[in-house]
Amino acid sequence: MKKLLRIIAVAVALLATATWLVTGANRGWTKTSVEKKTVDEVTGLEGITYEKRFLPGLDLLGGALLGAGHIAGVSFLFRNKSTNSNAQ
Repeated sequence: MKKLLRIIAVAVALLATATWLVTGANRGWTKTSVEKKTVDEVTGLEGITYEKRFLPGLDLLGGALLGAGHIAGVSFLFRNKSTNSNAQ
């Protein structure tokens, strides 16, 4: 059980970090929409529109790493398997 919890903790940490890096490594808060500058074809004026897109930020990454740390910490509550070695 101890080893399984540690493997799960490492997997959660690696998956969270990989997801954060692949989706753009946003160093701010998590965003659900991103602003996009657009230029009007007729007038040439610049405007801002919002595109629905999920960008995980440091808060999501930190929460996942904290959760992985808790899972790893729980693994220390389990004892090692003791072996009876009476043979000398």
